[in-house]
Amino acid sequence: MDVVRARHPSAGDILLTAALNAAAAPPATFFYGGQAVIEGVLMRGRRHYAVAARRPDGAITVLSERLRSRVYTGRPWSLPLLRGAASLWEMLALGMRALQWSANVQLGDEVELSPGAMRVTIGVSLLFGLGLFIGLPLAASSLLGHGAPQSVGAVLIEGVARAAILLGYLFLIGRLRNVQRVFEYHGAEHKAINCLESGAAVEVGNVRLASRLHPRCGTGFLVVVALVSVIVFTPLGWLFWPVRIACQIALIPLVAGVAYEVIRGLARIRHTRFGRIALVPVLAVQRLSTREPDDSQIEVAIAALAAARAGEDAGVGEVHAAVP
Repeated sequence: MDVVRARHPSAGDILLTAALNAAAAPPATFFYGGQAVIEGVLMRGRRHYAVAARRPDGAITVLSERLRSRVYTGRPWSLPLLRGAASLWEMLALGMRALQWSANVQLGDEVELSPGAMRVTIGVSLLFGLGLFIGLPLAASSLLGHGAPQSVGAVLIEGVARAAILLGYLFLIGRLRNVQRVFEYHGAEHKAINCLESGAAVEVGNVRLASRLHPRCGTGFLVVVALVSVIVFTPLGWLFWPVRIACQIALIPLVAGVAYEVIRGLARIRHTRFGRIALVPVLAVQRLSTREPDDSQIEVAIAALAAARAGEDAGVGEVHAAVP
């Protein structure tokens, strides 16, 4: 196997990856799912998660741990709507832990990112996401509505603006080489899960042939969020804009919960004619957030998925492994 040299991540790499994951954190389900991290992939199962990353020396290192959060163990959080909102938040937190770990894998013994630094990164990412997907659409609706943002029409303009901003954001950051690497690992994650769900052996040759698009992807989830937000936020159209922003932020868990149930339902009927048609925009937007991975990236995704599955079978609490 060729040795792949991974460079040390810069602060910009970490912030870009964090912003991407904050904006596109996929909804947790009872199926395997995950995220791309720095030179690696996070995979999450029902009770365990695993993250694999390529070290600068070319080897793959893997971390696997039990999911101990009440989001996964508490019965109320498995109820409709609640499971979507809670899983979205927990997946963001889990993604940040995996991002910190993968960054430290690249940094090695030279320097280690502290939890405080990651909390700052999370805060910056959340503010970035709120400003981009709530503040900017509101400003756009005010401008296009000739300075009269208090109307139902303004909320509709906001929804269109939110979708346009999402597509533009993914297109622009996808032109950055560092983000392209993240998108390639994102594609590897999808391919590995699609291969598993097809029933084929999860091997490089089979994973390479699988699709890089998946109906439960977080990017497609954002498309549904944009549509659901128009419906949920429309009654707020007549509120004064500071009150409206506060209400929109407060209703984010509801929007996420409804969007989660929609994505979950569409994934279950994806083999029907209606399901295939309804999933067209969900899958199409993933062409912006995924790239075709090479075999070395596929190997990382396979290692993460294998570790997550092994944790489910063995019931272990924590496993650290290095894969040559």
